[in-house]
Amino acid sequence: MDFLWTPWRYAYVTEADRKKRQGIPEELSAWPGDTGCVFCNIVAAANYAVEHGMDSQAADRAAGIVLRAGRNYICLNRFPYTSGHVMVVPYKHQSSLAALDRPTAHEMTDLAQRAEQVLARVYKPEGFNFGLNLGRAAGAGVAGHLHLHALPRWSGDTNFLTVIGETRILPEDLDVTWERLRPAFANAAAE
Repeated sequence: MDFLWTPWRYAYVTEADRKKRQGIPEELSAWPGDTGCVFCNIVAAANYAVEHGMDSQAADRAAGIVLRAGRNYICLNRFPYTSGHVMVVPYKHQSSLAALDRPTAHEMTDLAQRAEQVLARVYKPEGFNFGLNLGRAAGAGVAGHLHLHALPRWSGDTNFLTVIGETRILPEDLDVTWERLRPAFANAAAE
């Protein structure tokens, strides 16, 4: 008998842990707040941890942040469709692409380009999905805070378990993904 282990999904599936539902990893749970938005929470919790003595890289790792830029950041998707699934997220809480100021929108596009380059180097996919889901009806899991998905794809990366069982099999732990992507994004920024 085969077993599929996806322990990181437990809080999502059962809603057993309030802090995890807010997007706050255990390592950052000392943060006392809740902005009401998972994307605002992870940045605020990581910033709080740094202000209270945690190393900034350790805080970003706990939050899943692989790159911080001036107006946006790139983080891992905690519930990825494939290994390497990242999101470009503006710091400013906006629900609409049209509501973003031009510098933020332009930086978001620049970071999406950088994500394509990094994911191509690290994962060597056969294709990519990039997308925005604006509003619940469009499939946005977090409808109130705009975020751009970037994920590598391969031919044949779906199987009966995904199609019929609505279950994804991921071959890489999120910590491993962070370890691979953080330095790759840092190197891409230096180029």
